[in-house]
Amino acid sequence: MNVIDTLLPGVKIIEPTVFKDERGSFSETYNHREFCESVGDGIQFVQDNQSQSTRGVLRGLHLQLRKPQGKLVRVTAGEIFDVAVDCRLDSATFSQWIGVPLVAESFRQLWIPAGFAHGFLTLSDYAEVQYKVTDYYDPGHELTLAWNDTQVGIEWPSDSQPLLSPKDTLGLNLQAVTQKLERFV
Repeated sequence: MNVIDTLLPGVKIIEPTVFKDERGSFSETYNHREFCESVGDGIQFVQDNQSQSTRGVLRGLHLQLRKPQGKLVRVTAGEIFDVAVDCRLDSATFSQWIGVPLVAESFRQLWIPAGFAHGFLTLSDYAEVQYKVTDYYDPGHELTLAWNDTQVGIEWPSDSQPLLSPKDTLGLNLQAVTQKLERFV
């Protein structure tokens, strides 16, 4: 397993070892011991999630006030542009973002610690995304950061208007998210 640090502290690209031959390929996509040695001790996943999306679907940018979730994201079919935005109020990189293309054939994963907003744009005709989370979904304390907030300035790899859920069309700007985070702390 190869672990690559990104410009945002704690966010890491994980490249599992892939064994390929004439039959196909094999990869150990998660090993708790190796993950903790590479990313940090004490991380426990409690839930696995899976989504299926078509080209142009944008999901996110989601975070939770209570029970913030760390996420280990991988694509099992297709391609996405995966984004993490630092929403940790005490962080030197607060409001900065990182975007990483994740393609099923590469087996590459993205580790996003708790305290980041997360979302992705589907780049292929179809994509299947699976991710492990460190805490349970808490709909009463979920926030959505607007995907197109100019203060964050994410450079999405598409000029087309994305397909959004009703919840995601109501995403808050960074100032409103910050105010909610400050009240909660």
